Amino acid sequence: MSSLRQSYYNLFSKIYDRIIELHSHDLQGRLRGALADRTGLKAGDVAIDLCTGTGSVPPFLAEKVGSDGLVIGLDFSSGMLQKAAKKIRDRDIKNIVLIQAEAQHLPFKDRTISAVTCSHAFYELKGEVREKTIMEVKRVCRTGGRFCMMEHEVPRKKFIKFLFYIRMVVAGNLGSKSLLRQEASFFKSHFSEVKKEILPGGNTKVISGVIRSGG
Repeated sequence: MSSLRQSYYNLFSKIYDRIIELHSHDLQGRLRGALADRTGLKAGDVAIDLCTGTGSVPPFLAEKVGSDGLVIGLDFSSGMLQKAAKKIRDRDIKNIVLIQAEAQHLPFKDRTISAVTCSHAFYELKGEVREKTIMEVKRVCRTGGRFCMMEHEVPRKKFIKFLFYIRMVVAGNLGSKSLLRQEASFFKSHFSEVKKEILPGGNTKVISGVIRSGG
């Protein structure tokens, strides 16, 4: 991952939470809770939150896996991870660890993870990186485990839609526009039992899929 891209996300970490809250209308974190609810996690499980950013999702996953489980928040941006670490310290959560790594190179053994989440970041991964990331998710997850992705639904209002695509341009990934048109077939090519749900408020969706036998 380029140092320029890392610098962008390090800087963006200062306003990231507020931007996500405003767009998704999720001031109380209910949508992140809804994402965690769809993982199928239970006590003692191990989960990864890819591109964890400022660490808003891991606390909800930590509740699911309990004190005997583990949640790993992974991001390539040190700025984002610093924000995440403060959240975890402030809440005194003991079953979350943070790792600086790239999503397409997961430092975990095969078939060791129960579920993987990715919130408001998957569409910012470029084509080749996105494909490698999915293959890594399938490698590290146990058969029957889940991949659950939360993203903004494409806005209907023209101006908001324009800002949505500006986000893709700034992230260097306008190519995600084609994925948005083909997301159902993309996920079905990698996972079974693929579901897409529009969450309350209409601005956010969750797409989930189950890891097949053999990946």
